[in-house]
Amino acid sequence: MRPDAICNWLEPSLRVDVLPTSAIASDYAQLKRLVEQAGLLRKQPGYYVLLLTTNTLAFAACFAILGLVDNPWVTALTAGMLGVVSGQLGFQLHDAGHQQMFASRRANTVIGFITGNLLLGMSHGWWVDKHNRHHGNPNHVELDPDISVGVIAYTPEQAADKRGLGRFIAANQAYLFFPLLFGLGWVMHVSGVRFLARGPSRHRRAEAIGLALHALAYLALLVVLVGPWRALLVVVIQKCVGGFYLASVFAPNHKGMPQVEAEAEMDFLRSQVLTARNVASHPLTDLLYGSLNYQIEHHLFPTMPRRNVRRAHAIVRQFCADRGVPYYETSILQSYREILSFLHDIGAPLRPGSPRRGEAAEA
Repeated sequence: MRPDAICNWLEPSLRVDVLPTSAIASDYAQLKRLVEQAGLLRKQPGYYVLLLTTNTLAFAACFAILGLVDNPWVTALTAGMLGVVSGQLGFQLHDAGHQQMFASRRANTVIGFITGNLLLGMSHGWWVDKHNRHHGNPNHVELDPDISVGVIAYTPEQAADKRGLGRFIAANQAYLFFPLLFGLGWVMHVSGVRFLARGPSRHRRAEAIGLALHALAYLALLVVLVGPWRALLVVVIQKCVGGFYLASVFAPNHKGMPQVEAEAEMDFLRSQVLTARNVASHPLTDLLYGSLNYQIEHHLFPTMPRRNVRRAHAIVRQFCADRGVPYYETSILQSYREILSFLHDIGAPLRPGSPRRGEAAEA
């Protein structure tokens, strides 16, 4: 079912419960029981040990190439590879933050700290706080930090409030969307530091020390391997490519899907399914997306190990079909078409003489 059809289905449900409370509670409970019976919530420590080892070796190999091959083009290419590996480490941080890896909460936290603060230079505490708020309120216009006020406008109200350069960007955000993604890596660093500066992290001091160690060791290692100017080149390419990679994976998950108004009352199952978009599965897609292309299943069962999400996909899709709950899945290209169309529509009122898509259709 397409997003516009889901919006039509949602229209009366944004302000009232879709089903009686007893039916609502039993729907998710029944689905969870099916998933548990299939053994899909059991941890997969062996898989994650292999994943951690593979990512660590790939990360180290990039630095080894930088040190062994004295060629500026190879340096630039390797920096791009390092950005892709950083994206995979971002998925690793994501899984650790959701307690997917091991039964021990402490083990997951340690992996998240090492991955985020030491390897990526990104606050683990910031990521967990922000991502948990997103999971609790997906596409909620006031509570989801992923659609809060920023460079991109996700609601007509956000667009109308833009001024100066921000207004120009919002008016043309469909055209600027992909170039803007190159800045995500930098934004994540700054956001993490601001988070720790405000002091809400449980491990504030350890995180701050971890970020400082990352900055010093990362820059020192690059200068030793390739010299100061090439080190600067590597940093810029890695951060831009890594940010673009992560943002391009995260974008199809919810952008352009139905948004939940402040007064809405929806049960957990529907609030997670209706606001998410799946990208059609394929082994290569699953690898490149860190299995986040199964966004619906991930939101319903965030602690489910990545390896099991594909098997859960068939169970969840059939369950939603049996209950008449719209379940949306599309191709990679179509997901980006829908995102750009949505952003173009939001920015339309800011473009002189450009009617909104709905108004153009009525005309």
